[in-house]
Amino acid sequence: MPKLNANLSMMFNEVDFPERFDAAARAGFKGVEFLFPYAFEKSVLSDKLEKNQLEMVLFNMPPGDWEAGDRGMACDPARTAEFQDNVGLALDYALALNCKQVHCMAGLKPRGVSNEAMRETYIENLQFAGKALAKHNISVLIEAINTRDIPGFYLNYSAQAVDIMHYANVPNLAFQYDIYHMQIMEGDLALTIEKHLSKIGHMQLADTPGRHEPGSGEINYPFLFDFIDRVGYKGWIGCEYRPAGKTEDGLAWAKAYL
Repeated sequence: MPKLNANLSMMFNEVDFPERFDAAARAGFKGVEFLFPYAFEKSVLSDKLEKNQLEMVLFNMPPGDWEAGDRGMACDPARTAEFQDNVGLALDYALALNCKQVHCMAGLKPRGVSNEAMRETYIENLQFAGKALAKHNISVLIEAINTRDIPGFYLNYSAQAVDIMHYANVPNLAFQYDIYHMQIMEGDLALTIEKHLSKIGHMQLADTPGRHEPGSGEINYPFLFDFIDRVGYKGWIGCEYRPAGKTEDGLAWAKAYL
């Protein structure tokens, strides 16, 4: 049976962010993830987790200026110092929230930089982050993202992510396999998951088109959930979708798994 966690950046937007922890727990979720915690005091978030007996599954390292279009910076040679500072900030929050996985966004391809330089920078930054977080038994995750939602994003395919992981050679580096993004970019979901299962540390879901809840689009989620169980995936699957209506009204698909 899939172990689902709620993504509070996308779900339960009917209430303010701190109240989404309460809403997720009432709906039956035992874990949560979100994009970024940095606008809130660590104590506020940890209190919400404790009150609702929720596990903090995942959040992202600081992305740069999100409102200005930044989507991470790990592949940008000009921002290495900023990236390293952000590793420290992410670690502070991860320790306070007892979070064992942090996603490192690759970032947009910087103009005028060669593919070789981007790849080298990305690998070196992953090695830096991996070493810093390994001291606290925290994993670094990388995610391939589709080129329709984020044009110009550096990491787009499963094979590309696995190749980066091979050459980075970081023991606590894992693949964040997003079913929605990978359906758009490459399909062949079941066999790709099985092939790379040992490298997958976390999964996320949404249906396509629309990025709404499972059952709203083309992906056969009942089959995929059964398949994921059969091949032995034991990690969390983050519900990173935009509810088509009120979040609770669209959770019928998940009731059997919560």
